[in-house]
Amino acid sequence: MADIKASEVKALRDRTGAGMMDCKKALVACDGDMEQAIDWLRKKGLSVAAKKSGRVAAEGLVAVCVDGTKGTVLEVNAETDFVARNELFQNLVGTAVELACKESCDLEQLKVLDYPGTGRNVADELTNLIATVGENMSLRRVEHLSVNSGVIASYVHNKISDKLGKIGILVGIESDADKSKLQDLGKKLAMHIAAASPKSVRVEDLDPALISRERDVVREQARNSGKKEEFIEKIVEGRLSKFYSEVVLLEQVYVIDGESKVKDIIASAEKELGTSIKVTSFVKFVLGEGIEKQSVDFATEVASQLQ
Repeated sequence: MADIKASEVKALRDRTGAGMMDCKKALVACDGDMEQAIDWLRKKGLSVAAKKSGRVAAEGLVAVCVDGTKGTVLEVNAETDFVARNELFQNLVGTAVELACKESCDLEQLKVLDYPGTGRNVADELTNLIATVGENMSLRRVEHLSVNSGVIASYVHNKISDKLGKIGILVGIESDADKSKLQDLGKKLAMHIAAASPKSVRVEDLDPALISRERDVVREQARNSGKKEEFIEKIVEGRLSKFYSEVVLLEQVYVIDGESKVKDIIASAEKELGTSIKVTSFVKFVLGEGIEKQSVDFATEVASQLQ
């Protein structure tokens, strides 16, 4: 049997897009012959993944996983919603988010973790699935939340299971209150966040650049409308207060009752449970957010596939 070098495995992967383990198996099976190994991978359908990698993947799934006082939200993309409904894809996303949550790892660290029962890592398992299903897929982003004492609450919108869907929310709550009641409050807050899309928990948590930009816009609007200079700063502060009520979680109107502010809902819960409750942070992933989707009419798509 030929002595297969790591550089040869990498070269084969670069040429075919197949997973590292599959490339090594191909070289071993072909006694180190690169061209035969390429054919070996092609025959098994494992080299097609490279051809898919340039195609836009803006569909897929967002997954959440909560383990005690820590939680993870992960987005994995595919080209079509049809693949998002594929059981193989769903299993991969569900397994990947559990691995990410267990290790509290970033995306690059997640890619090299062992994928259970396959002898491959997560990235290679994804490549294998690309070859199997025939669509480009990608691990796009992952984020974690944790609390010292309290709960991580989650909510999945447009869900296909308890942890998979199109929008995933995590909310961290620090408190010594009863955990089941904190979970109930946290889930409702997560549902509010899904609907209201706040940018921060508190005013002081807002990006200073965002506040500065808003302040400049409002000031210029006031000047252009003919307001006197001595009144402009008061107008700016009034408009900023309205801006905060739109983008800051605690200042927003609670969507569930349509009248109370979120901070008043939390204050009411503190009174009921007899202890302090602090929302520490939240994460919201919307599937495909920020990805420029390709618009292709059906006839053109069919024609391109025939070609």
